[in-house]
Amino acid sequence: MNINERIIQEFSLTKEHAENIIALLDDGNTIPFIARYRKEMTGHIDDQVLRNLVDRLNYLRNLETRKSEVEKSITEQGKFNDEIKLALENAETLTEVEDIYRPYKKKKETRATKAIAKGLLPLAEVIFSQESTDKSLEELASEYINEDLGVDSVETALQGASDIIAEKISDNADIRKSLRRMFGRLGVVSSTFSKGVDEEGEKAGVYEMYKEFSESLPELKAHRVLAMNRAEKEGVLKVKLAIPETVALSIVKKPIVKENSPFKKFMDSASEDAYKRLIEPSIEREVRNILTENAQEKAIKTFENNLRPLLMQSPLKGKVVMGFDPGVRTGCKIAVVDETGKVLGKTVVYPTLGGKDKIEHAKETLKKFISKFKVEVIAIGNGTASKESEIFIADLIKECEEKVSYIVVSEAGASVYSASELGAKEFPDFDVSERSAVSIARRLQDPLAELIKIDPKSIGVGQYQHDMPEARLDEVLAGTVEDCVNTVGVDLNTASASLLSYVAGLNKSIAQNVIDYREENGKFTSRTQLLKVKKLGDKAYTQCAGFLRISDGKNILDNTAVHPESYEGALKLLEYFGYSKSDVKDGKLGNLKEKINERGVEEVSKVCGLGVDTLLDVVQELMKPGRDVRDSLPKPVLRSDILSLADLKEGMVISGVVRNVTDFGAFVDIGVHQDGLVHISELSDTFVRNPQSVVKVGQPVQVRVKGIDVKKNRISLSMKGLSKAN
Repeated sequence: MNINERIIQEFSLTKEHAENIIALLDDGNTIPFIARYRKEMTGHIDDQVLRNLVDRLNYLRNLETRKSEVEKSITEQGKFNDEIKLALENAETLTEVEDIYRPYKKKKETRATKAIAKGLLPLAEVIFSQESTDKSLEELASEYINEDLGVDSVETALQGASDIIAEKISDNADIRKSLRRMFGRLGVVSSTFSKGVDEEGEKAGVYEMYKEFSESLPELKAHRVLAMNRAEKEGVLKVKLAIPETVALSIVKKPIVKENSPFKKFMDSASEDAYKRLIEPSIEREVRNILTENAQEKAIKTFENNLRPLLMQSPLKGKVVMGFDPGVRTGCKIAVVDETGKVLGKTVVYPTLGGKDKIEHAKETLKKFISKFKVEVIAIGNGTASKESEIFIADLIKECEEKVSYIVVSEAGASVYSASELGAKEFPDFDVSERSAVSIARRLQDPLAELIKIDPKSIGVGQYQHDMPEARLDEVLAGTVEDCVNTVGVDLNTASASLLSYVAGLNKSIAQNVIDYREENGKFTSRTQLLKVKKLGDKAYTQCAGFLRISDGKNILDNTAVHPESYEGALKLLEYFGYSKSDVKDGKLGNLKEKINERGVEEVSKVCGLGVDTLLDVVQELMKPGRDVRDSLPKPVLRSDILSLADLKEGMVISGVVRNVTDFGAFVDIGVHQDGLVHISELSDTFVRNPQSVVKVGQPVQVRVKGIDVKKNRISLSMKGLSKAN
């Protein structure tokens, strides 16, 4: 198998682009760097496709490595031949390779190995050949009676021969492949409550729909696979996967049993034993593992697709924000941060304990904070007592002379950050809940910069995330965070070590070295100073430089995504059209694009020594130095009044914000503390296969109240007939 050719076919790449991508990866270049700064070499491949390509490349390489290992092992046994060689060459999955290796793999003691030890292999081979003979089955078997080996009767000999034949059939790679394929087409998964489960209990209630459940595999949804797996693990369900036995036995017998064989009846029986005792349980495990792996990958992809828009939410720039971490017994922790996230003040108030005096005291305290620090927005965490806190804030705003609005912010993961080593390092004199209040305020100001301090798994935008393979989940989510950080870019003089560690080419150690250099030598004034940072060599500099910004440095190009390797070309471009770096800084390149189009992009590209794709990127950066790609995204929805569950009426149309997207729909915050569910069938007037094709986390939407269940605290919503909010 030529791996490059497979990559070319599967990703629709040219031979040149595929070879360049693989060479760049093998040379240690990072995905963000390749996607952003090697477009001419890669055919403009984006970072998400590139990550999929890396996964596939690694799989194909592991597949080839395993094939070599299997070939070596079978060769050492003296059993390798052209048939096995061809089978290995044609194997496209690791499962197929293991099927081929199965007969040659050293086995634990089985019924077949015991029978072989008793000298019954020749008998089994004679029967398996199914050739005509003048002896009956019993006469053949009687020749192998040997009490010293434990074969004391014809029946014992025949049973041993049957066991050997059954294992041989079970090891047949073609049969297993056909059965696996048939399970995928005709398989039915069913589940029932396990014996002794309390059907009135809480766990049984959670899995009620799976009490008497049955569905064909082609129709089975990924989230149901994960739900049944979890229920089975918790002892609530018994799950079975099967195909019609007649179909399965036909697949097993067809290549094995000869119709005119004198031993047909015996071979039929051995084939049935092979399927029921050996093959079916094994294939069921394999297929369920495949279903689980596919469902996990889908769930991880859902998490990734939710995390990306959450991290890329538009920042609320230039606002003084009050972070409000709700609480009851311990009070509500308050922290005010300035436009840069610096803490201006903190306090504790008790408006949710009840009692007019405490509420009035809290109001007076916060009014003074609002006036003193010129607070413009209050960010309320959505945890315990959030609803009571929101009611209090809505009343407070009405009494304020200043214009203040509020927003409910997801505080998922804030407590994790607050109790972390990083949180303690940032605010050693704050208690845990005070750090949470700061985090809530800052995540409104710059969601990306704040949320990257938290393990992505704690942010709460996935499904069944605790059932995912941790290493794979961490790998995918870390890649998503890396892509987001590098897409936005990082201010070299204000970024935390956490943020810097996700920049292409850097790691936690080098990121801390950057911070140390900044603290010892003052602000960076040039990207080239990075080369003076401990352990940040030429290779790392090439990878990271274009993603790091210096807003007030010596060179305006340092405040753009133009890579230093393209500075010379950028300056040639400016000179060619009569501009200077001062014009870039002052935003006076008004008709540069038109001038380039008049001269011809290809011609200008040659003059500047830049590839066409790179030239277009450079022009975009020169037109808006310091631009933030998130500024074009929907802004946070600020409120000044409140709704309660009692205010909702069926048919009411409300503005909301998508909080989470799952396989079965989207959860939308409509300002009543309890998120409402827009089922997948209610997301659009047209059929929706994937909810993420319609809505994204953080997206403002218009929804209609479809149903309210006050007792169960559930809200059903619909987006049918409504346009998405801006």
